[in-house]
Amino acid sequence: MIDEQEIEKLWQAFKVLDVDGNGAISTDELGEVMRSLGQNPTETGLRDLIKEIDVDLSGTIDFDEFKTLMIAKVGDRESRLKLAFSAFDEDNSGQITAVELRTVMSQFGLTDAELKEMLQEVDHDGDGSIDFEEFCQLVLEESESKTGYKDSPIS
Repeated sequence: MIDEQEIEKLWQAFKVLDVDGNGAISTDELGEVMRSLGQNPTETGLRDLIKEIDVDLSGTIDFDEFKTLMIAKVGDRESRLKLAFSAFDEDNSGQITAVELRTVMSQFGLTDAELKEMLQEVDHDGDGSIDFEEFCQLVLEESESKTGYKDSPIS
């Protein structure tokens, strides 16, 4: 069963995807997010994806549909973190390089200086990239600072 904290996290993720704030994710919004993650979905592919999730046949994804999908498809927290990590780790090397970080985060308006600072703060072993453990630590710290909830580390 999913707890209130997890539901709140899903709500925060949903709000990011719901760019216009109307309470539903459209094909345009889904496409925009997928493209920012390096995907190149077709309009047909986006419509098909929405149809798979769109239980009420509205043509969009509401929060309940999104929540059901996330619980069913993504599973536990470690799986969700691995999925998020893989969105950054474009070459599947197990490391997020500065170039990969820039590719994704520049979509959110971060400057090179901000990206460099982020990498320095997160890269605890000093190898110039972010491994999965460092990524998890970053996500947990960011989650706590944004929500006020302290989450336990992945073991």
